[in-house]
Amino acid sequence: MTGTGVALITPFKKDLSIDFEALANIIAHCIDGGIEYLVALGTTGESVTLTKEEKKKVYAFIAQQAAGKVPVVAGIGGNNTQEVIDTLKAFDFSGFDGILSVSPYYNKPTQEGIFQHYMAIQEYAELPIILYNVPGRTGSNMTAATTLRLANASEKFVAVKEASGNPEQFMDLLNEKPADFDIISGDDNLTLPFLAMGMSGVISVIGQAYPKKFSSMVRLGLDGKFEEARQIHYNLYNLMKGIFIEGNPGGVKYVMNQMGLCENIVRLPLAPISKGSEEKLTEWMKGV
Repeated sequence: MTGTGVALITPFKKDLSIDFEALANIIAHCIDGGIEYLVALGTTGESVTLTKEEKKKVYAFIAQQAAGKVPVVAGIGGNNTQEVIDTLKAFDFSGFDGILSVSPYYNKPTQEGIFQHYMAIQEYAELPIILYNVPGRTGSNMTAATTLRLANASEKFVAVKEASGNPEQFMDLLNEKPADFDIISGDDNLTLPFLAMGMSGVISVIGQAYPKKFSSMVRLGLDGKFEEARQIHYNLYNLMKGIFIEGNPGGVKYVMNQMGLCENIVRLPLAPISKGSEEKLTEWMKGV
């Protein structure tokens, strides 16, 4: 999973049903823009507001649309270990290349609890697993020590999407990780400096709005061409931060709505971003 992965949104129609036509257009937009892989139903996909049947349809649709074009990673995680295991047992992995699984949220488990959770689910995973540490959402940080312990405990764990935003934690991981274990950025605006540290890429949100520009920046960074990459970084910088002003995916859905890619609709408890934030994003889009 080197380069740019995109955590796809789930577009909705005005009646709140899933807009599969828009989803097909977004997937094509991303692939045509040169991204390296797609992530189905991560946090950005509003997976927690979809029914089990809706999730099955979205997973299958993304896999079908991307077949033979780019790899696809399935977002499968939760704070109930047995439920995650049951999902993995029943999951149709046809067309998928990996699993992204978030560290358990809300429960605030200990580091031992996080370790045992992942060790339990890896027994039932048919594909490689990308660990996902995002303390701002889960309420607990999976430490570098725990991530490294997992990386050395099972070959199923091939990478971590690290969204702690903590440079020291990133460097600890990069300095001590096994050679075949990748560190992936979970923060768009920090991707370029973290590529300089030695990360292998990013799972991005802004990348689905500007796939060509953003994925070019990542490839330039991976090639050590930081002067060229830096120009793109600062061109996108305000938007990379701005889409998270009022949470995700409200910001990126507004931007993509302005681009004609989807309706500006999220499901409760999320709400559309405010007019003030819309004005800021609109202004920042003018310079991109």
